[in-house]
Amino acid sequence: VTIPATILPLLFAAYAAFGFTFLSFRGREFFFSVIIGLLVVPLQGALVPVLKMFISITDKTGIEISGQYAAAWFVHSAFAMPLAIYILRNYMMTIPNTLIEAARMDGCSEFAIYWRIVLPLLKPALGTLGLVTFIGSWNNFIGPLIVMRTADNYTLPLALRSLQSPVNTEWGALMTGSAIATIPLMILFAISSRQLIAGLTAGAVK
Repeated sequence: VTIPATILPLLFAAYAAFGFTFLSFRGREFFFSVIIGLLVVPLQGALVPVLKMFISITDKTGIEISGQYAAAWFVHSAFAMPLAIYILRNYMMTIPNTLIEAARMDGCSEFAIYWRIVLPLLKPALGTLGLVTFIGSWNNFIGPLIVMRTADNYTLPLALRSLQSPVNTEWGALMTGSAIATIPLMILFAISSRQLIAGLTAGAVK
């Protein structure tokens, strides 16, 4: 669940941020303002419309989305993308526009500019944002709780919550599971801590 929920928002957010930064089209500032406004919408406030959308898709196509891992991908990606677009656009604005214009004069297409010039320069921002998105998806509780219908598809936070009971809680198993759940995050942070610090401090010092 976590890996697709990390890759998908970064992939689409990078495309969107490129358009908002280097392409001119009608309504660009308006649509970006809408994305900024989405940053203040809490996850809990939009779950009911998301569930209604899943039900509508199921009724019209016969494809059951709720209860599938793809539903968890969609929920987390949808709420991670506005912040990702905002951060990546601000980072892209530090790229000299003369570099983009020179590439256009040399005959590069917009996709070639994105793939060959902008994307390599985004590595610090993508690394930092990817780590933050991964941690958020790994620890996400409310999203999978709403869309997952069977215990077989529970993510780690849901599985740990299922160990708790008003009658009897297996505290040993709960603490052990919590410790195991933090191990991947600790390993990931140890590997990418330098990338995280570099991304967070990028542009802070001239």
